Amino acid sequence: MEQTVTKQHSELADLIAQNSKTDGVHATAIERLFLIRSSQPTMPLYALHEPALCIVAQGKKQVMLADKLYVYGRDRCLVVSIDLPVAGQVIEATPTVPYLCLRLDLDPAELSTLMMEAKLDATANQQPPGLSLSPVSPQLLDAAIRLLRLLETPEDIAILAPLVVREILYRLLSGEQSARLRQIALADKKLQGISKAINWLKWNYEKPFRIEAIAREACMSTSSLHHHFKSVTAMSPLQYQKQLRLLQARRLMLGQGMDAATASHHVGYESPSQFSREYSRLFGAPPLRDIARLKNSQEM
Repeated sequence: MEQTVTKQHSELADLIAQNSKTDGVHATAIERLFLIRSSQPTMPLYALHEPALCIVAQGKKQVMLADKLYVYGRDRCLVVSIDLPVAGQVIEATPTVPYLCLRLDLDPAELSTLMMEAKLDATANQQPPGLSLSPVSPQLLDAAIRLLRLLETPEDIAILAPLVVREILYRLLSGEQSARLRQIALADKKLQGISKAINWLKWNYEKPFRIEAIAREACMSTSSLHHHFKSVTAMSPLQYQKQLRLLQARRLMLGQGMDAATASHHVGYESPSQFSREYSRLFGAPPLRDIARLKNSQEM
C-alpha cells in the first residue's frame, strides 16, 4: 500500500510540474482547478481562503488561522469549508524539488446535489471547525491524478472532468471531512447563520462594528453567534473584521499605491496609530516597512 501511495504522489507531482512551469498559482482548463508551484520557501501570505480542497504532491506548507498552526505535506490534505482569513507559507521547497499542490475550489450546490443522490447521512454531532487536515487516501489520490491527466486531452474535459470532480467530492463526503462538508452542503442552520455573518462582514468591513447588527443578520442571539462563530473560524467576529480590514488595507497599499493613512481611513480606521499597531501585530512590521519588504520580494 505504501509503495502504491508513493508512486501516486510521484505521478501527481509530475503532472502538476508539467502544467505549472513557473512559480505561482495557475488556473487550468478545468473549472475551479488551480495548480500551485513554489521553488523556494515563501513569506507568510495573508489572504481570505475560500472553500477548497488542497492536495500537496511535493514539499510542505503551513497555514495559520488565528493562533492555530496547521502543517501539511503529501500525507494530509487541507479542507476549508467557509471563508477564512489565514496566513499561508510554503516551508519546504527547492528549485530542484519545488512545492507542488493542486487546489480544487468547492461548490456547496454541487456537494448538496451529490449528497441527495448518494443518500448520505446529514446528521452531525458538533460544529466542526472551518479548516482542518485529514489523511489523503489512495482513492482520493487516484481521482486527483485522473483529473490532472485530462489536461493532456482538452477535448475530454467537458465530459469527463465533472465526473472525476464528483468522485473527489464523494470521497471527501465519505471520509473524515464528511461532517464539515455535509454541513456546508445542507446549509446547516447554525453554519448558515455564521455564513450570513461572514458575508455581512465581507461586504461591510469598513463600517463600525456592531455585534447586534451582525447577530440580526445571522438570525442568532449575540451569545450564540460568538460561540458558534469562534468554533468555526477560531476567532471572534470582531477579530475577523479586523483581519479583513487589514488585508484590504495591505492590498490597497501594495496594489494601488495608497499611503498608510489613506488606506486605514478607507477600510474604516479612525485612528492611524491604532491601525499601525494592529497592522504590525498581524504582519510583523509597520505598514511602510511591510510594503517595502513585499515590493522587494516581488522584484526579486
